Amino acid sequence: MLVSAKEMLDKAKAGHYAVGQFNINNLEWTKSILLTAEELKSPVILGVSEGAGKYMTGFKTVAAMVKAMDEELGITVPVALHLDHGTYEGCYKCIKAGFTSIMFDGSHYPIEENIAKTKELVSVAHAMGMSIEAEVGSIGGEEDGVVGMGECADPNECKAIADLGVDMLAAGIGNIHGKYPANWPGLSFETLAAVQEKTGAMPLVLHGGTGIPADMIKKAISLGVSKINVNTECQLAFQEATRKYIEAGKDLEGKGFDPRKLLAPGAEAIKATVKEKMELFGSVGKAE
Repeated sequence: MLVSAKEMLDKAKAGHYAVGQFNINNLEWTKSILLTAEELKSPVILGVSEGAGKYMTGFKTVAAMVKAMDEELGITVPVALHLDHGTYEGCYKCIKAGFTSIMFDGSHYPIEENIAKTKELVSVAHAMGMSIEAEVGSIGGEEDGVVGMGECADPNECKAIADLGVDMLAAGIGNIHGKYPANWPGLSFETLAAVQEKTGAMPLVLHGGTGIPADMIKKAISLGVSKINVNTECQLAFQEATRKYIEAGKDLEGKGFDPRKLLAPGAEAIKATVKEKMELFGSVGKAE
Protein backbone atom coordinates (compact mmCIF):
# COMPACT_ATOMS: atom_id res chain seq x y z
CA MET A 1 0.00 0.00 0.00
CA LEU A 2 1.26 3.46 -0.89
CA VAL A 3 1.58 5.98 1.93
CA SER A 4 2.29 9.68 2.33
CA ALA A 5 5.94 10.54 2.89
CA LYS A 6 5.29 12.45 6.12
CA GLU A 7 5.38 9.58 8.62
CA MET A 8 8.49 7.96 7.13
CA LEU A 9 10.35 11.28 7.09
CA ASP A 10 9.38 12.18 10.65
CA LYS A 11 10.79 8.79 11.71
CA ALA A 12 13.94 9.38 9.65
CA LYS A 13 14.46 12.80 11.23
CA ALA A 14 14.07 11.36 14.74
CA GLY A 15 16.30 8.38 13.90
CA HIS A 16 19.05 10.44 12.20
CA TYR A 17 18.91 8.67 8.84
CA ALA A 18 17.52 9.65 5.44
CA VAL A 19 14.97 8.06 3.10
CA GLY A 20 16.01 7.96 -0.56
CA GLN A 21 13.82 9.40 -3.26
CA PHE A 22 14.68 7.52 -6.43
CA ASN A 23 13.18 8.94 -9.60
CA ILE A 24 11.42 6.51 -11.90
CA ASN A 25 11.48 6.66 -15.69
CA ASN A 26 9.73 3.46 -16.77
CA LEU A 27 8.69 -0.04 -15.62
CA GLU A 28 12.27 -1.30 -15.17
CA TRP A 29 13.16 1.62 -12.91
CA THR A 30 10.07 1.16 -10.76
CA LYS A 31 10.47 -2.60 -10.43
CA SER A 32 14.19 -2.41 -9.59
CA ILE A 33 13.68 0.24 -6.90
CA LEU A 34 10.69 -1.51 -5.28
CA LEU A 35 12.42 -4.91 -5.18
CA THR A 36 15.56 -3.40 -3.64
CA ALA A 37 13.56 -1.52 -1.00
CA GLU A 38 11.74 -4.74 -0.09
CA GLU A 39 14.97 -6.76 0.02
CA LEU A 40 16.64 -4.21 2.32
CA LYS A 41 13.48 -3.52 4.36
CA SER A 42 13.87 0.18 3.65
CA PRO A 43 11.15 2.79 3.22
CA VAL A 44 11.36 4.43 -0.20
CA ILE A 45 10.01 7.39 -2.14
CA LEU A 46 9.42 7.04 -5.89
CA GLY A 47 9.96 10.44 -7.50
CA VAL A 48 8.32 11.43 -10.78
CA SER A 49 9.36 14.58 -12.62
CA GLU A 50 6.82 16.22 -14.90
CA GLY A 51 8.95 15.27 -17.92
CA ALA A 52 9.10 11.60 -16.86
CA GLY A 53 5.36 11.67 -16.14
CA LYS A 54 4.69 12.94 -19.64
CA TYR A 55 7.05 10.31 -21.11
CA MET A 56 5.10 7.57 -19.30
CA THR A 57 1.91 8.98 -20.93
CA GLY A 58 0.63 10.83 -17.88
CA PHE A 59 0.37 10.80 -14.10
CA LYS A 60 -2.69 8.51 -14.10
CA THR A 61 -0.67 5.85 -15.93
CA VAL A 62 2.21 6.24 -13.49
CA ALA A 63 -0.03 5.99 -10.41
CA ALA A 64 -1.85 2.93 -11.79
CA MET A 65 1.44 1.18 -12.65
CA VAL A 66 3.03 1.87 -9.27
CA LYS A 67 -0.04 0.81 -7.26
CA ALA A 68 -0.49 -2.39 -9.26
CA MET A 69 3.23 -3.26 -9.13
CA ASP A 70 3.37 -2.62 -5.38
CA GLU A 71 0.50 -5.10 -4.96
CA GLU A 72 1.67 -7.72 -7.47
CA LEU A 73 5.22 -7.81 -6.03
CA GLY A 74 3.87 -8.09 -2.48
CA ILE A 75 5.82 -5.05 -1.28
CA THR A 76 5.52 -4.64 2.49
CA VAL A 77 7.72 -1.58 3.09
CA PRO A 78 6.31 1.97 3.05
CA VAL A 79 6.29 3.45 -0.46
CA ALA A 80 5.41 7.04 -1.32
CA LEU A 81 4.65 8.18 -4.87
CA HIS A 82 5.92 11.74 -5.09
CA LEU A 83 5.78 14.49 -7.72
CA ASP A 84 9.28 15.96 -8.09
CA HIS A 85 9.66 19.69 -8.86
CA GLY A 86 5.98 20.09 -9.61
CA THR A 87 4.44 23.14 -11.19
CA TYR A 88 1.25 24.56 -9.69
CA GLU A 89 -0.80 22.82 -12.43
CA GLY A 90 1.22 19.60 -12.15
CA CYS A 91 0.49 19.36 -8.43
CA TYR A 92 -3.25 19.37 -9.08
CA LYS A 93 -2.88 16.72 -11.80
CA CYS A 94 -1.03 14.44 -9.35
CA ILE A 95 -3.57 15.05 -6.59
CA LYS A 96 -6.28 13.86 -9.02
CA ALA A 97 -4.16 10.95 -10.29
CA GLY A 98 -3.75 9.42 -6.83
CA PHE A 99 -0.17 10.29 -5.89
CA THR A 100 0.50 10.19 -2.15
CA SER A 101 2.93 13.11 -2.03
CA ILE A 102 3.72 16.22 -4.06
CA MET A 103 6.47 18.77 -4.32
CA PHE A 104 5.54 22.29 -5.32
CA ASP A 105 8.56 24.07 -6.71
CA GLY A 106 7.65 27.72 -6.37
CA SER A 107 11.28 28.79 -5.99
CA HIS A 108 11.16 30.80 -9.24
CA TYR A 109 8.21 32.91 -8.04
CA PRO A 110 8.64 36.02 -5.90
CA ILE A 111 8.58 34.86 -2.25
CA GLU A 112 5.07 36.33 -1.67
CA GLU A 113 3.58 34.36 -4.58
CA ASN A 114 5.51 31.23 -3.57
CA ILE A 115 3.98 31.53 -0.09
CA ALA A 116 0.42 32.08 -1.39
CA LYS A 117 0.49 29.11 -3.78
CA THR A 118 2.24 26.86 -1.26
CA LYS A 119 -0.34 27.72 1.42
CA GLU A 120 -3.18 26.78 -0.92
CA LEU A 121 -1.56 23.48 -1.96
CA VAL A 122 -0.77 22.57 1.68
CA SER A 123 -4.46 22.88 2.50
CA VAL A 124 -5.55 20.77 -0.48
CA ALA A 125 -2.86 18.09 -0.05
CA HIS A 126 -3.49 17.66 3.68
CA ALA A 127 -7.24 17.39 3.09
CA MET A 128 -6.42 14.44 0.77
CA GLY A 129 -4.03 12.82 3.27
CA MET A 130 -1.02 13.65 1.09
CA SER A 131 2.36 15.06 2.12
CA ILE A 132 3.80 18.15 0.48
CA GLU A 133 7.35 19.40 -0.08
CA ALA A 134 8.30 22.98 -0.89
CA GLU A 135 11.52 24.55 -2.13
CA VAL A 136 13.40 27.71 -1.23
CA GLY A 137 16.57 28.70 -3.12
CA SER A 138 16.93 27.09 -6.53
CA ILE A 139 18.87 23.86 -6.96
CA GLY A 140 21.67 24.17 -9.53
CA GLY A 141 21.91 22.39 -12.87
CA GLU A 142 18.99 21.66 -15.17
CA GLU A 143 15.90 19.53 -14.64
CA ASP A 144 13.00 19.52 -17.10
CA GLY A 145 14.08 22.89 -18.48
CA VAL A 146 14.33 24.54 -15.07
CA VAL A 147 17.86 25.92 -14.74
CA GLY A 148 19.30 26.99 -11.39
CA MET A 149 22.73 28.18 -10.37
CA GLY A 150 22.91 26.34 -7.06
CA GLU A 151 21.99 29.25 -4.83
CA CYS A 152 21.92 29.02 -1.05
CA ALA A 153 18.51 29.55 0.49
CA ASP A 154 17.70 32.40 2.87
CA PRO A 155 17.03 30.78 6.29
CA ASN A 156 14.31 33.36 7.05
CA GLU A 157 12.51 32.55 3.80
CA CYS A 158 12.81 28.87 4.69
CA LYS A 159 11.10 29.54 8.01
CA ALA A 160 8.33 31.48 6.26
CA ILE A 161 7.63 28.51 3.97
CA ALA A 162 8.03 25.90 6.74
CA ASP A 163 5.52 27.79 8.89
CA LEU A 164 2.86 27.26 6.19
CA GLY A 165 2.63 23.62 7.30
CA VAL A 166 4.60 21.84 4.57
CA ASP A 167 5.82 18.38 5.58
CA MET A 168 9.36 18.71 4.19
CA LEU A 169 11.52 21.51 2.88
CA ALA A 170 14.10 21.51 0.09
CA ALA A 171 16.58 24.28 0.80
CA GLY A 172 19.28 25.11 -1.73
CA ILE A 173 22.70 24.67 -0.08
CA GLY A 174 24.91 24.73 -3.18
CA ASN A 175 23.70 21.34 -4.48
CA ILE A 176 23.00 20.79 -8.18
CA HIS A 177 21.12 18.36 -10.42
CA GLY A 178 23.12 16.11 -12.73
CA LYS A 179 26.88 15.60 -12.71
CA TYR A 180 28.92 17.83 -10.42
CA PRO A 181 31.66 19.89 -12.14
CA ALA A 182 35.28 19.51 -11.03
CA ASN A 183 35.28 23.04 -9.54
CA TRP A 184 32.14 22.49 -7.40
CA PRO A 185 32.82 24.09 -3.99
CA GLY A 186 30.76 21.56 -2.02
CA LEU A 187 27.69 21.87 0.19
CA SER A 188 27.25 24.91 2.42
CA PHE A 189 26.84 23.31 5.85
CA GLU A 190 26.71 26.78 7.34
CA THR A 191 23.50 27.45 5.39
CA LEU A 192 22.11 24.02 6.27
CA ALA A 193 22.73 24.56 9.99
CA ALA A 194 21.10 28.01 9.84
CA VAL A 195 18.05 26.61 8.03
CA GLN A 196 17.78 23.74 10.52
CA GLU A 197 17.91 26.22 13.41
CA LYS A 198 15.02 28.21 11.93
CA THR A 199 12.85 25.23 10.89
CA GLY A 200 13.31 22.91 13.90
CA ALA A 201 11.61 19.54 13.51
CA MET A 202 10.93 20.01 9.78
CA PRO A 203 12.55 17.20 7.72
CA LEU A 204 14.94 18.79 5.22
CA VAL A 205 15.47 17.54 1.67
CA LEU A 206 18.71 17.33 -0.30
CA HIS A 207 18.22 17.41 -4.06
CA GLY A 208 20.96 16.40 -6.48
CA GLY A 209 22.22 13.46 -4.42
CA THR A 210 24.24 12.07 -7.34
CA GLY A 211 27.95 12.70 -6.96
CA ILE A 212 27.94 14.26 -3.48
CA PRO A 213 30.79 12.60 -1.49
CA ALA A 214 29.70 10.11 1.20
CA ASP A 215 31.16 12.16 4.06
CA MET A 216 29.14 15.22 2.96
CA ILE A 217 25.98 13.10 2.75
CA LYS A 218 26.51 11.81 6.29
CA LYS A 219 27.19 15.29 7.63
CA ALA A 220 24.05 16.63 5.90
CA ILE A 221 21.99 13.86 7.55
CA SER A 222 23.46 14.76 10.95
CA LEU A 223 22.31 18.36 10.34
CA GLY A 224 18.67 17.45 9.68
CA VAL A 225 18.46 16.16 6.09
CA SER A 226 15.90 13.32 6.10
CA LYS A 227 15.24 12.85 2.36
CA ILE A 228 17.84 12.64 -0.39
CA ASN A 229 16.96 12.63 -4.08
CA VAL A 230 18.83 10.42 -6.54
CA ASN A 231 18.17 10.30 -10.28
CA THR A 232 21.24 10.82 -12.50
CA GLU A 233 23.28 8.11 -10.76
CA CYS A 234 20.70 5.43 -11.60
CA GLN A 235 20.52 6.68 -15.19
CA LEU A 236 24.30 6.52 -15.57
CA ALA A 237 24.44 3.00 -14.06
CA PHE A 238 21.67 1.83 -16.42
CA GLN A 239 23.40 3.38 -19.44
CA GLU A 240 26.78 1.87 -18.61
CA ALA A 241 25.43 -1.66 -18.10
CA THR A 242 23.32 -1.48 -21.28
CA ARG A 243 26.29 -0.21 -23.30
CA LYS A 244 28.48 -3.09 -22.04
CA TYR A 245 25.80 -5.64 -22.98
CA ILE A 246 25.54 -4.31 -26.53
CA GLU A 247 29.28 -3.72 -27.02
CA ALA A 248 29.90 -7.34 -25.94
CA GLY A 249 27.51 -8.41 -28.72
CA LYS A 250 25.10 -10.07 -26.26
CA ASP A 251 22.12 -8.63 -28.13
CA LEU A 252 23.18 -10.65 -31.18
CA GLU A 253 23.35 -13.98 -29.32
CA GLY A 254 20.19 -16.10 -29.40
CA LYS A 255 17.27 -13.95 -28.29
CA GLY A 256 19.51 -11.35 -26.70
CA PHE A 257 17.54 -8.71 -28.57
CA ASP A 258 14.45 -9.45 -26.44
CA PRO A 259 13.90 -6.28 -24.35
CA ARG A 260 13.56 -8.41 -21.23
CA LYS A 261 17.14 -9.62 -21.80
CA LEU A 262 18.45 -6.39 -23.31
CA LEU A 263 17.30 -4.27 -20.36
CA ALA A 264 18.11 -6.80 -17.61
CA PRO A 265 21.75 -5.70 -16.99
CA GLY A 266 20.63 -2.08 -16.70
CA ALA A 267 17.86 -3.04 -14.27
CA GLU A 268 20.37 -4.94 -12.11
CA ALA A 269 22.70 -1.91 -12.19
CA ILE A 270 19.87 0.27 -10.88
CA LYS A 271 19.31 -2.21 -8.03
CA ALA A 272 23.01 -2.08 -7.10
CA THR A 273 22.99 1.73 -7.11
CA VAL A 274 19.83 1.94 -4.99
CA LYS A 275 21.26 -0.59 -2.51
CA GLU A 276 24.48 1.41 -2.18
CA LYS A 277 22.51 4.62 -1.54
CA MET A 278 20.12 3.08 0.99
CA GLU A 279 23.10 1.75 2.94
CA LEU A 280 24.77 5.18 2.84
CA PHE A 281 21.57 6.96 3.91
CA GLY A 282 21.07 4.56 6.84
CA SER A 283 17.52 3.51 5.88
CA VAL A 284 18.22 -0.24 5.64
CA GLY A 285 16.07 -2.23 8.07
CA LYS A 286 14.06 0.81 9.12
CA ALA A 287 10.83 -0.62 7.69
CA GLU A 288 10.95 -3.82 9.77
